[in-house]
Amino acid sequence: MTKPRWKGKGSAAKAVGEPMSKIVSELESSLINSDSKAFVSGCSVLLEANSEQTELLNRACFGHPIITSQQDQQWFRLCLEEAFYMFYFLKCLKIKGYDSSAKNEVELWHLMSSKREMFPELCKAYSHLRMKNWVVRSGSQYGVDYVVYRHHPALVHSEYAVIVLSDTSDDADERLRVWSDFHCTTRLCGSVAKTLLVLHVHKNGSGTNSPMCLENYNIEEWTITRWNPEQNREDSVFQFDERTDTQI
Repeated sequence: MTKPRWKGKGSAAKAVGEPMSKIVSELESSLINSDSKAFVSGCSVLLEANSEQTELLNRACFGHPIITSQQDQQWFRLCLEEAFYMFYFLKCLKIKGYDSSAKNEVELWHLMSSKREMFPELCKAYSHLRMKNWVVRSGSQYGVDYVVYRHHPALVHSEYAVIVLSDTSDDADERLRVWSDFHCTTRLCGSVAKTLLVLHVHKNGSGTNSPMCLENYNIEEWTITRWNPEQNREDSVFQFDERTDTQI
């Protein structure tokens, strides 16, 4: 595992004092005990938040705030995976037109699956990382699916650039199929001081008909780094006699 690169003195201590699991738990309680509503809008979910929830959403790094002219109301834009994670796994998000019944969970699942390619695999990967208390954000600026942080991005730099792959043979996503793809991606990750983390989602024949299939999916994790020839030079191991140019 790579070492965290903290932003400034005291950041590590602050992260220890305010663990992400505690912040997410506070957010859960606040949303469950409120009448805040959310609704699907295009390929995202819009969430109405009060001042307390706005602070917790920002601290827990869920969604992105939308600038409005309303002083006492804040809206957040959630990507489909994080909205479904909050709806299905945390049970704290109320999405308009859908409740926690099995029927409506399946309906929402099919709606979101129709809006984003590889939604089941991305949802599994997102929940996998979040359940390990990683902060997960979009990695589109680096050409990957996600970037993950040990804590809030204000305290620490992201450590991993994440690509999600599926074991479906007819998958339209052809990333990392040839060696040149690996080479280009690892060079990019190295240039921004991130390790490439590949999450290979195996469906195990479960299909994508309902969110229940996620329980049968499993994830294979790979970390991929570039080989540094300077770390494998023979002359760093062997000594040579300069007079005869032979190995001692």
